[in-house]
Amino acid sequence: MAATETQFMLSVGLIEKDVNGDTLWVWCFPSVGPDLRKVLLSKCCLTQDARDFHTFVFGQFCRTWYYITTVEVQEPTALNKVTHFSIVVTAKDFNPEKYAALSRILCRMYIKHGSPVKMMEAYVTVLTKGMCQSDENGSFLIKDYDVRKAYLAGSVKDVVSQFGMETIILYTALMLKKRIIVHHPRIEALLEFTRVLPTLTWHRKDWSILHPYVHLSDTELEDLKKCPGYVAGFVDPEVSNRSDLFDVYVNLPDSVITVSQSAKESMAMGKLHKDIGHLIVQSAEDPERSDSQVIKDISVKTKEILANLMALADQCEDSKITLEGLKQHHFPPATENFLFHLAAAEQLLRI
Repeated sequence: MAATETQFMLSVGLIEKDVNGDTLWVWCFPSVGPDLRKVLLSKCCLTQDARDFHTFVFGQFCRTWYYITTVEVQEPTALNKVTHFSIVVTAKDFNPEKYAALSRILCRMYIKHGSPVKMMEAYVTVLTKGMCQSDENGSFLIKDYDVRKAYLAGSVKDVVSQFGMETIILYTALMLKKRIIVHHPRIEALLEFTRVLPTLTWHRKDWSILHPYVHLSDTELEDLKKCPGYVAGFVDPEVSNRSDLFDVYVNLPDSVITVSQSAKESMAMGKLHKDIGHLIVQSAEDPERSDSQVIKDISVKTKEILANLMALADQCEDSKITLEGLKQHHFPPATENFLFHLAAAEQLLRI
């Protein structure tokens, strides 16, 4: 297991801020392309003018996940001209807790030795053996960080507690592979909230739709627009004016969800949505139920809807649904509309 999981890691890099206040990318292994490096520097809090200090941020760019851990150097150390530094790990997989744990060990090594050589050795050991152990810096085992744990780390109950019945808008948008943008000025709040949303469509187990930390730069927006549906997080409030980027806009500080004009027709709600919304709220508000049980409750309902959709497809030529075929069943308009767009999202629609 460790052998395949270690192959998810792509690189480790180092960004330093010196006593003159200059921030530089000083080292990486094996390599990071220029576009990605530019994005990583922009995500690192040491390059940002604001005084905000973020110990750990993560995100995705061009199908590469990045994890940035930043520490302040407390003297005395071997790093006498450095005030802060960031360890940047890039990987193919979504697993913030795993890479935060590895980065903490790499940080301690760098503070102790003042040279990236020991970090590179530890990185290579993890790459080849799936672990690295040292008495003073702690040990790290890849097998301790199952991907399901990463998927379930957030709290779906918190999301439902904040949005109540409106959670159905998020559920519908995710089911139909719509473009969801979430805004919050605090990056930590964004990361915590956005990582939960893919659990609402647990049957897909697809976290590639997650882009939790995006800037309004041409490079990043071009990358984002390549994705048919996504959950994207922005700290810049200016994103609310970019209606070309979203079907659903979530103003997290004010707990307001807005459906864009262009998505209103496909996102029209009816009795089916109300029933699902009630199920989600009822399950999430039950103090006896854990987050994973709530996710299971939603997933059972989703599978029921998908089974019905598959049954409808099986009755059609080539097992593909058509609008005419749907109309023969005389569903309520909102249900028919939802099933039609869901069939498109699940590639069950005859084009």
